[in-house]
Amino acid sequence: MGEVEEQQRAGCGPLAGFTVGVTAARRADELGALLQRRGASVVHAPALRIVPLADDGELLAATKEIIGHTPDIVVATTAIGFRGWVEAADGWGLGEALLGRLREAELLARGPKVKGAIRAAGLTEEWSPSSESLAEVLDRLLEQGVAGRRVAVQLHGEPLPGFVEALRAGGAEVVPVPVYRWLPPEDPAPLDRLLDAAVSHGLDAITFTSAPAAASLLARAEERGVLDGLLAVLGQEVLAACVGPVTAVALQARGVTTVQPERFRLGPLVQLLCQELPGRARVLPVAGHRVEIRGHAALVDGDLRPVPPAGMALLRALARRPGWVVARGELLRALPGAGRDEHAVETAMARLRTSLGTPKLIQTVVKRGYRLALDPASDAKYADGDGDGDA
Repeated sequence: MGEVEEQQRAGCGPLAGFTVGVTAARRADELGALLQRRGASVVHAPALRIVPLADDGELLAATKEIIGHTPDIVVATTAIGFRGWVEAADGWGLGEALLGRLREAELLARGPKVKGAIRAAGLTEEWSPSSESLAEVLDRLLEQGVAGRRVAVQLHGEPLPGFVEALRAGGAEVVPVPVYRWLPPEDPAPLDRLLDAAVSHGLDAITFTSAPAAASLLARAEERGVLDGLLAVLGQEVLAACVGPVTAVALQARGVTTVQPERFRLGPLVQLLCQELPGRARVLPVAGHRVEIRGHAALVDGDLRPVPPAGMALLRALARRPGWVVARGELLRALPGAGRDEHAVETAMARLRTSLGTPKLIQTVVKRGYRLALDPASDAKYADGDGDGDA
């Protein structure tokens, strides 16, 4: 953490130079602010929208069913969902009737935040796991036996995979309570821009704070015909950061490698990015300077140097074979949207040198191409690289 603290003291946060996509619909501003405070550029594209509770006929029907026939057990899974359920019932004039039925049932809370929401409603939970894991709740229910029992399950935006099915397999009558539902965004344009940025390596990470958001992103990518391109970069060039294991399920099912914090909260998710992204950055000793190559910038001796996309493409191409000459033709192919004129390489290279602020970092090898001026002491380390040798 010493290096992170040093960057912060220098006014360069641990995420400076990186671009992070945010797919959250709820608490997106909070997550974006946390990322920006640490130096990241943020691209926000909500992958979902939430159906307003009072307009949701399914919730009203489930609420009336519970009032009409008290369940034996009620499982509350999220604080926002439980509060929203009680507030919606109040709006329909059913609040007191619902609370009366919940008092009669065995009320289970998934974790501390849900427990707080239950108590704020004037109720008391029967039990809550310390792990915040629905799997632990399920284990308890199945160990106690649910055959012939009526179990109401407050859903949190999507059917809980395996949870409801396991209860029904155990003989329970399950009443799903869809407190809020996720639907695709009304305007898909921001999500499309995020997908295009990811596929073209314009993002360094995408954050996911709900399983439906991950599923929605994949569905939109498939609809637009870019799913293969997205899966090719996601988890590799573009870090897939999930708030918890449930959120990661849809991505992992597609073979995407994900990272998750130990505590399933926004703060730890951001801290994880602060470790992972700088840890992936290429660091090279070049012409007596320390050069760290980030998403859309380079750190030269700790100073942030924003670099245009064409310049970053050239810098990455040179860094793949540090100290070796990279031909103009190869650099031209690395340029985004470049044609056949190698003059485009010279123009982009001139801008790259200006952006880096230290022209001697990149050497011109006449009639051959360009190379990073790797420090002599480092030559041996990279001597087995595959490229044009340059004495």
